[in-house]
Amino acid sequence: MDAETLPDQQPEALRALALPFAPEALLAGLRPWVECESPTFDATAVNRMMSLASRDLAILGARIERIPGRMGFGDCIRARFPHPDGEMEGGILVLAHLDTVHPVGTLGALPYRVEGDRAFGPGICDMKGGTFIALQAMAAMVQAGIATRRPVTFLLTSDEEVGSPSTRDLIEAEAARHEVVLVPEPARPDGGVVTGRYAIARFNLRTTGRPSHAGSALADGRSAVREMCKQILAIEAMTTEACTFSVGVIHGGQWVNCVATHCDAEALSMAKRQDDLDRAVEQMLGLGTQSDVGLEVKRGVTRPVWEPDAGTMRLYGTAKALAAKLGLGLPHASAGGGSDGNFTGAMGIPTLDGLGVQGAGIHTLQEHLLIESLVPRARMFAGLLASV
Repeated sequence: MDAETLPDQQPEALRALALPFAPEALLAGLRPWVECESPTFDATAVNRMMSLASRDLAILGARIERIPGRMGFGDCIRARFPHPDGEMEGGILVLAHLDTVHPVGTLGALPYRVEGDRAFGPGICDMKGGTFIALQAMAAMVQAGIATRRPVTFLLTSDEEVGSPSTRDLIEAEAARHEVVLVPEPARPDGGVVTGRYAIARFNLRTTGRPSHAGSALADGRSAVREMCKQILAIEAMTTEACTFSVGVIHGGQWVNCVATHCDAEALSMAKRQDDLDRAVEQMLGLGTQSDVGLEVKRGVTRPVWEPDAGTMRLYGTAKALAAKLGLGLPHASAGGGSDGNFTGAMGIPTLDGLGVQGAGIHTLQEHLLIESLVPRARMFAGLLASV
């Protein structure tokens, strides 16, 4: 759609922008989602969340398909909404994940609560808040009798927070059947949207030393933990403006009175350009050791760089025009931190990311959303469903 024609030629979009959302009602509906903890590595917990979302989608009239999880991860949900044109290819895909980084029990330290202009809770900003307002945008359109321009499918996945190792093929296959992808990941800090994302690669490292009794024969051992510590410092020192390196997980040893035989770590590299990430992969796979402790580096999941193309920028132009009708500015940028939009954008499918709520403290015990962002973001999402 040509964004310049929005005011005169898209009456359905203008109706969508005026839908009567209420922040109190949105928060009341979101609360059960937030209180249904769903950490990626707990498939049972994620599946409880999938069941909750499935019920909400079914009430709206969507046809629900539950796709069994694999590789130890939870299930996925595909929800197709009825449309006058039928379930033709070329629709809108709303792509979201319901897994979080917060372990079960986080509600004890980060309970759902409202404080002033903020609502707190595990996963409330990344990305249950955005996913819920996308669903509520669809619900409000159904209730108001506002037609979406194309058939709409929601795909809710279970392993995004660990790089989508079990769902990438599903995401890419589903996206290939659609013309537009909308991703309700959190908005940028300035309220903007995401029109590209950096490339990301993950790595699994293992050092193998020689055990000995740490009390009576310390010198006989070769510590895998010690060597891994050296490697971590070396890896993070490789960070440049073009490419970052970080280590976020480490496990080593079993007994404090034994020199550690094994130590495992997980590293992540992020680059703005694919060539830079490719060089980072070479660097990581080429790591060696100057000691007699062994080092093994394996490449994990990778997210390709997504650079904005003409299709994505036209989609952004539509969103910007909708935001302007709401009295909002809508800046855009490429962003670090991967999402499943990396996959669809890299496929060349017009993709707009960062359509979710505004907030901060993502992945911490201060995660929250800004309540004032709920209604305008829901209206803008509804406008997109009506116009793209």
